[in-house]
Amino acid sequence: MTEPMPRISVVLCAHNEEARLAACLEKVSFADEIVVVCDKCTDRTEEIAKEFGAKTVVGSWDIEGHRRNKGIEEATGEWIFELDADEHINEALAASIREAVNSGTYDRYLIPVENYVGERLVRYGWGASFGTSAVWRLFRKGCKVWGPQRVHPAVKMTGRQGPKLEGALVHFVDRNISDMIRRLDSYSSARAADLRASGNIGTFAHNFRRIFSRFWRCFVSRKGYKEGGMGFLIALFAALFPMLSYLKARYDDE
Repeated sequence: MTEPMPRISVVLCAHNEEARLAACLEKVSFADEIVVVCDKCTDRTEEIAKEFGAKTVVGSWDIEGHRRNKGIEEATGEWIFELDADEHINEALAASIREAVNSGTYDRYLIPVENYVGERLVRYGWGASFGTSAVWRLFRKGCKVWGPQRVHPAVKMTGRQGPKLEGALVHFVDRNISDMIRRLDSYSSARAADLRASGNIGTFAHNFRRIFSRFWRCFVSRKGYKEGGMGFLIALFAALFPMLSYLKARYDDE
């Protein structure tokens, strides 16, 4: 008797994503189950998710890691693919996801990311907490646990590491430069809250040094210079992120 193919659960966390959710979920027809965690939603996010047959989990989470772990916990598939509403899975990636899962050779896979700012594909310079060119999104249930942070939670991965998959996760990072600035402000505020909660916000000198090392990493080592002014902005924002987080933790009211 032929064994049934492993089930894949797509898990998505969303906050008021009625404008983008349908376009995202249209790309996950390969999934056996969709789980949408509706975090503090006041729009039609849950209704749209249910139109795609999704299981919805409604609640309020201040910690990003907690809500992502909740989505994984609610999934019933042997395999999990994590997705955000501003991301699309292209056809090549969908095919390689199913092929990887059916092979049963490994327990987790790295997924290539194509990052867009507006309609521009930005290939180079991502990293240092402001963006990434590859992510751990496909894994057997139980092989990934998110840490208790508000932004950029730590991740604990276990199991056999597979190769990077073919295709790409298409990520619509920001609509424009103003969006990039707003994201830097939001991320640094959340990071400041994490720093205060940890009881160790760091020092001015340490974060000042990181400005130069992070800028170099993004603009030079990761070839952000190939993107011209956009690469410069990404490197600049990535470099400023730790310092802004520290200054907010030090001087802003909680």
